[in-house]
Amino acid sequence: MLSKKTKYGIKALAFLASKEDREPIQIIEIARHENISRKFLESILLTLRKAGILGSKKGKGGGYYLFKAPEEIPMTAVMRVLEGPIAMIPCVSLNFYEKCDDCPDEHGCAVHKLMIAVRDSALEVYRNTTLADIIRLR
Repeated sequence: MLSKKTKYGIKALAFLASKEDREPIQIIEIARHENISRKFLESILLTLRKAGILGSKKGKGGGYYLFKAPEEIPMTAVMRVLEGPIAMIPCVSLNFYEKCDDCPDEHGCAVHKLMIAVRDSALEVYRNTTLADIIRLR
């Protein structure tokens, strides 16, 4: 299930991407427009800034802005920053692999095979969807 953190992060990014002028936007404006708690949004935007997806400017006229063009921000990057591993179980994760304690043979495991298919399907969508695609769908 998608966390609220990721849902709100995508909504905030889509709001920023929809602004033609790319000027910094204050947190309060994003929070108000997207109906997100300001305090929660601060944490999300800080995470996205640390990951290099957003930039920020302090002072008068300050706020958050996209660090890259929306076409250059794949959903794989956003999902991994906000949600963590894309795979539903660690034994099929490409970036966060861990062997399952209860499985002696993951290659013969029915759950493993199913979760590889789920992971690959999700990756196909995330890899082929950018922030620009998201705002076109709005």
